[in-house]
Parts: sequence; C-alpha cells; structure tokens
Amino acid sequence: MKKSVFLGAAALAGLAAGAASAATLDDVKARGNLNCGVTTGLVGFAAPDADGEWEGFDVAVCRAVAAAIFGDPNAVEFVPTTGETRFTALSSGEIDLLARNTTWTFSRDVDLKFEFVGVNYYDGQGFMVPRELGVSSASELDGATVCIQTGTTTELNLADYFRVNDISYEPVPIQTNAEAQQQYLAGACDVYTTDASGLAATRATFEDPSAHVILPEIISKEPLGPLVRHGDNDWGDIARWTLNALIAAEELGVTSENAEELSAGTDNPEINRLLGSEGELGAMLGLEPTWAKDAIIAVGNYGEIFEENIGESTPIGLARGLNAQWTEGGLLYAPPFR
Repeated sequence: MKKSVFLGAAALAGLAAGAASAATLDDVKARGNLNCGVTTGLVGFAAPDADGEWEGFDVAVCRAVAAAIFGDPNAVEFVPTTGETRFTALSSGEIDLLARNTTWTFSRDVDLKFEFVGVNYYDGQGFMVPRELGVSSASELDGATVCIQTGTTTELNLADYFRVNDISYEPVPIQTNAEAQQQYLAGACDVYTTDASGLAATRATFEDPSAHVILPEIISKEPLGPLVRHGDNDWGDIARWTLNALIAAEELGVTSENAEELSAGTDNPEINRLLGSEGELGAMLGLEPTWAKDAIIAVGNYGEIFEENIGESTPIGLARGLNAQWTEGGLLYAPPFR
C-alpha cells in the first residue's frame, strides 16, 4: 500500500533528522528489541494469529532483522500502522524499520527522506469486484463506487486510470484493509482497489472467495519493500543486507534446514561468506559472524518465506511471477556477498 504525496514533507524530514541523530543499532541493542512497523492486518503479509502472534511475509522481514542482531527472531515489537500513520511513526522514531506493503516512489525516497532498502515484492494495483456484477474488465467500471485506502498512492493511480480512460467513479474513502473488506462486502462500494497481492490476500478471507473476481488489468508498478530513515546508513545497511541474505540464500540453495550444516564450510566461497565461516562481513555491519545464518534459520530463505505465507499452496495462492529469482525469469537479484 502506498501514500498521498501531500504529507508535510518538511515536517517529516525534520523529525527524521532528529530521530536518526543517534545510531539506531545502538538504540535497538540498548532497548533489547526491534520496533517494526507493520500493517494493521493483511492475512499472509502481516496479521496476528489466534494467539496474537504476528505472522506473514512482511513480518518475516522484521523477524529476520531481529535474528541478525540478537540471534532471536522474537526480539521484535510489532507496531500496527495505517497508510496515513506509517511514515510519521518511522520519522518520529516510534519504529526502527517499516516492513509493510509500502511502494518505493521518488517522493518517498527523496522528499520524505526515507531510505528503501530493497524490494521484497514486485506488485501492481488491481481491482476486485463481485462476480455477480458481470464485469470482466476495468474499462467497464464507468460510474462505479470504489473503496480506496486514504494516504496511499492508489488514490492517484486510480484518478489517473479513470481520467486516461475517460470514465467516472465515486471514491469511498477507508482507513484500513479491515474497513475496506467490511465496506466492500456490505455493498458500500462496487469495487475495491489496492495492490493485486492485497486483493488476493483479502479475497482469501471471504466466506466464498469464488464469488469475487480480480480483474485482469494491472494499472501501476508497485515495488514494495522495507524502509528506514535517511541519516543512519549503518542501520540501513543492516536492513538491506538482511533482506539480500534471504534472497541470496534461495539462489545459493541455503535453507532454514541446511544452513547450520553448511555453515561448517563448503566449496562455495560465497556461501561461506554468507554464513560466516569465511570473511568478516558480520563485523563490517557491527554484528556477529553468524548474523545471516541466524536470520535464515529463523525465517527461511526468500522462497521458503514466500511459499509458507502467500504461495500457491496457501489460501492467498500467489504465483512467484516477477518475484521469482533472476535465474528463473523473475526480478529477484541480490548483490554479491563479497
């Protein structure tokens, strides 16, 4: 999910400068846990289970970073954020890392003074409608009421799409995915629009998912990823390279099951550097040599995380698509560990 570009950028930048004045890693270590911002609830990506434990694709990023720092994936406090509150929470220092479905855009990177540390899901904005409407294309939505989360780039994408196609719509503003689901199922809007992954996750929670259709049109590029504040490059490096470790591990065949064994040493020097049996990569980050191994053992490599939380065998049912490794025709590509 994304944002309106009209968020007091100067005020947020001022907050960010103050919040990043101290080394974030030192603060996190002194506190004893990572404060990680997540969505208010999106099944498969970030949501509490029946016991109140947070789980999901984005949650795994938080737990991986905590494991890299502390050797403990549970050393993390999850802070639910909405589309409108997430950036203030990060700028003010309430959270150390924002790991929820947030799109990397120019204005967020440059104007709002945030640092995206990579992409963990390549997405695009889509539309969901009740099957009974008989709609097969977004071009047939003239005059529709559309549920849309405020404080997101979906607002501008939606306006642009309907303008270019010379069709009209009536927005129905909502704050959270839970509210969107409630309003949509109650018939307050004909259409729900958000990232296609979010639509799939939402539909999977419906009593009869087959009664709802995700239309074929994808109207935007939405590279989703975790972000930190500008001004603390050392902290950004930890978040960035933890994500890269999960991606590289899948490419290299390192899993949660074999990482311990492989850490004793292999014939592949990149695996050895990744897992800490060669080189000083951990020390360069201010972490233990086993930082990446600990993260991988805690949550799995990227492929394991994907399949467990949102893959084709789950109710979300997402194919890898663009999120396959570069060696498999996708866009996932981690820089070398050397």
